Amino acid sequence: MADAVLDIQASKFGEKGSPFLSPRRVAELLGVTMTELAGLIGVARNTLAAKTGARKVDAALSPVVRVLAMASEMAGGEERAAIWFKHQPIPGWAGKTAYDLVQEGKADKVLAYLEAVRSGVYA
Repeated sequence: MADAVLDIQASKFGEKGSPFLSPRRVAELLGVTMTELAGLIGVARNTLAAKTGARKVDAALSPVVRVLAMASEMAGGEERAAIWFKHQPIPGWAGKTAYDLVQEGKADKVLAYLEAVRSGVYA
């Protein structure tokens, strides 16, 4: 049930007329450039705009969108989720934010933290 809600939330990050996520939409929400977004998700800047790289970009953006969708649900809005994602240190990670952890390839750890908080575990 929770996954269905996440999928609905994540669908807001899609590109109209396309089955893929929109890098531009995610970059705008986070207030970062496309180059910064490419660095965050670990793809080349040119790959974000290339139609041939759509599947690769979609796969790389998916963890970010899942984190933002879950945080949005918990924080009460996309803008609040974006602020949390970029600026709020996550307990137990030496002052690192969700942005830092996602950049290190640890989006699964951020999702686990959010799931624990949502389940009532105070971290």
